[in-house]
Amino acid sequence: MTETDTGGAAPAPEHTPPQATSRVVMLLVALTVAMHFTTNLLSPYGIQRDEFLYLAMGRHLDLFRMEFPPAIAILAKFSRTLLGDSIFAIRFLPAVAAGAIVYLSAKIAIHLGGSRTAQVLAATAVVASPLFLRAGNLFQPVVFDQLAWTVALYSLVRLVQTEKPKWWIWFGVSAGLGLLTKFSAIFFGSAALLAVLVSPQRCWLLTRWPWIAMGIAILLGSPSVIGQMLLDYPVLKQMQDLKQSQLDRVTPSVFIAGQIQLGPGFVLALGGLISLLLIKPLRRFSVVGWTCLLVFFILVILHGKGYYLGPVYPALFAAGACAIDLVSRRNLRLGLQWTAGILLVGFGLLTLPIGIPILPPERMASYSLAIGATSALRNNQGELDRLPQDYADMIGWPEQVAEVAKVFNSLPPRDKARAVIIAANYGEAGAIDYYGPRLGLPQVISAAGTYWFFGPGDKPGDVAVTVGVREESLKQFFNEATLVKTVGNPWSVGEERNVPIYIARGPKKTLQQVWPSLAGRN
Repeated sequence: MTETDTGGAAPAPEHTPPQATSRVVMLLVALTVAMHFTTNLLSPYGIQRDEFLYLAMGRHLDLFRMEFPPAIAILAKFSRTLLGDSIFAIRFLPAVAAGAIVYLSAKIAIHLGGSRTAQVLAATAVVASPLFLRAGNLFQPVVFDQLAWTVALYSLVRLVQTEKPKWWIWFGVSAGLGLLTKFSAIFFGSAALLAVLVSPQRCWLLTRWPWIAMGIAILLGSPSVIGQMLLDYPVLKQMQDLKQSQLDRVTPSVFIAGQIQLGPGFVLALGGLISLLLIKPLRRFSVVGWTCLLVFFILVILHGKGYYLGPVYPALFAAGACAIDLVSRRNLRLGLQWTAGILLVGFGLLTLPIGIPILPPERMASYSLAIGATSALRNNQGELDRLPQDYADMIGWPEQVAEVAKVFNSLPPRDKARAVIIAANYGEAGAIDYYGPRLGLPQVISAAGTYWFFGPGDKPGDVAVTVGVREESLKQFFNEATLVKTVGNPWSVGEERNVPIYIARGPKKTLQQVWPSLAGRN
């Protein structure tokens, strides 16, 4: 490929980095996957609230009519069909994705010119981060979003290094899959475009390849956009609700504090960012540094949550590790490498229970307080709780569904044949959909969020067993509502500690008649 084709990219580096991936890196990849596999088999916790929702989305997969980007629903359908619905099966793909991120961090270090030691440091920084451990242990879009961004940043590195058009294709594919996974890919794409404009690679825009990559990204991500158009842009309502309930509290100082909580990994990443922008020879990859920095500013302006920035860190870890390689004095370089490695490993061991759910609730609560990790105990409303919210959201669901089944099965045969089950939120609904069939329960009905799009079913709702719905709400729709029992677990999230189960009769309107008016309720 000629220089004109790529817009005059910088010449090749003065030395050729080792192309073989360190054996230690491959051990770290295997360790990451093995940790997740083992945790999924032995953890004292169950399936998390959001995982129930994504599994339900997989059952109701409609590629071009999904409220959320449909990649997670596609993966849910794929995973459940091929692997089953055990916790191990559900979290198999996130574990593999987590291992891939570790591997790619080392590969980025290789192509930034780093030594095998730099590869190991970059990979260790990912393995030792609770941010990446938590993402890899849950069936959520987060880990797949991290992987898509990491592939895209790797592609940018390879574009600078090789000038080969195939890396534009890879960039377009990863950006498109990112858009199919989360709308935050729009922030990344915007930052990457601005980064090209302010970097020496701005001449790339005079060639056809960036625009081909953009076309690929738009094509692959089109189901996300088309779904929004067909459903009247539900993401706007979601963002408004999220802003009011959570994001308004994320000030710039809170956002930055969230990054500092990465510990020694943050220092390594900050060094990597500075080196990409200012230090020769890493400065030739400044387009990567500018992309990461601009994503940071976009998220600060939009009050994004701290973990939204997570996908840029594998590349910055790699750059920071390579920056240490540039220290000319051998003793100082070795000292920095050993210090960084020891601090990363020590931090990783200290925060391991925060990254993956290995301690039972009582011990987890006391451990978090003992190490001063109170920030991990703050829920989405900013309140201090007993457990990290992800962990609390994994507790009590089987017992709750079992109680619902007792109430449902206690109905007289005539009532049971026409009864529906109505849940107040998607966690309660998803748990019933997951555990309910083996207890003889019908498919749940819920107007909460995504569940509203699944519809009210065929039964009019003459008899309803309701879960989590308060009496004042039931009186709006039913003539009779009887509280049967209240269930909960003291370690669950607050809203699941005192959950009422009612039997309601005599609907004022059928479910089908009332359903349109329930759109947009949380």
